[in-house]
Amino acid sequence: MERSSETQAVRAEPERSPEQLALPAEPERSPEQLALPAEPERPLERLAPPAEAERSLESTAHVARGFQPSEAIAVDAPDLRLTSPGIRLAQVKEELIAWVKTLVSAAVYAILIVTFGFQIARVEGQSMAPTLEDQDRLVVNKLVYRIGEPRRGDIVMLYYPLNPEKSFVKRVIAEEGDTVRIVDGRVYVNDIPLKDDYVPTEFRSHDDWGPQVIPEGYYFVMGDHRNNSSDSRHWGMVPKKYIIGKVQLRWWPVPSARMF
Repeated sequence: MERSSETQAVRAEPERSPEQLALPAEPERSPEQLALPAEPERPLERLAPPAEAERSLESTAHVARGFQPSEAIAVDAPDLRLTSPGIRLAQVKEELIAWVKTLVSAAVYAILIVTFGFQIARVEGQSMAPTLEDQDRLVVNKLVYRIGEPRRGDIVMLYYPLNPEKSFVKRVIAEEGDTVRIVDGRVYVNDIPLKDDYVPTEFRSHDDWGPQVIPEGYYFVMGDHRNNSSDSRHWGMVPKKYIIGKVQLRWWPVPSARMF
């Protein structure tokens, strides 16, 4: 009796086919896995045609370089205007004309300066020593006497009255209307001894001259080297029109350069 009860407690298992016996059992899923939605299927991407792919690559390459295709063409293309022989010749002509204009302008300015403004002069001889020495280079201001008059003590450049083709450098001693007298080398202007400390003792003369009144429009000039100078004591007064200008600067030699 006990065996028959055990037999009733065991359920009979249904029979399986050979295919069902070969398949593995499906694993059990957790509640979270059962709640997740199924992933949708993605459609297959369409392949671009070869021509479109090449254009895409070209655009990408230009963007990476940082400029547009049209800009690259503009930079690489040669400027035909600069290589034209006719245009080059025209440019050369323009440059030559510009240079000629510059040179002509400089020559005109130089002529105007020399004619009306300043002149470079060179001392020859010792008649103005020790103030000016032989071969000193000077700048002569020609404009100053166009707006003013020579004054006593001015060092001037003048035309030699007996031969205006020559020019001398002398010092103005007396103006028009003054009375000049020289006694044993001592100069008096209007009976007042001339202050001529610039003349060393060994350079003084011992001659006598005058007295004489300087006529209107004339000047009495002398060299600072009194015993070695040809001046108004020998060839007379100098008309104002023969006075070229005032010695403004000695620029050579450089160590002894000075203004007057």
